[in-house]
Amino acid sequence: MTPHLNPVALAPAAATTALMHARVQAGFPSPAESYAAGTLDFNQYLVAHPPATFALYAAGDSMSDAGIDDGDLLVVDRAREPLSGDIVIVQLATEFTVKRLRKTPAGLELHPENARVPYPILRPGGDEEWRLVGVVTFIIKHACPRSR
Repeated sequence: MTPHLNPVALAPAAATTALMHARVQAGFPSPAESYAAGTLDFNQYLVAHPPATFALYAAGDSMSDAGIDDGDLLVVDRAREPLSGDIVIVQLATEFTVKRLRKTPAGLELHPENARVPYPILRPGGDEEWRLVGVVTFIIKHACPRSR
């Protein structure tokens, strides 16, 4: 959990880059195609509801098995209806956490995803105040340490 939620502004201006027509093989190499299929606007691709979308950096390792590592940039949509199985940002009293939402017959649960560390499943109880902040829609990672 992090004590403060520090959103990262998403630029309202178009942020486009070349979009290649071919998919890259993660297994055996395939012949490269040397032409672009057009452009990709990252804001259009990453942001379905601009007024309700923000980004923030993940801290900690409780969601590493879900592909969320310390320092990853999370795109969060406050307008999306959370479904059981979604990764969500939740405010618990004065702290924030990112977890997998599970809706069970007993109520809501927030599940960590790290098999190496026994993080507890969080369940609302008593006077605890929970507030769903939004649904994580994209996880952006650094693939090259030099790009930081």
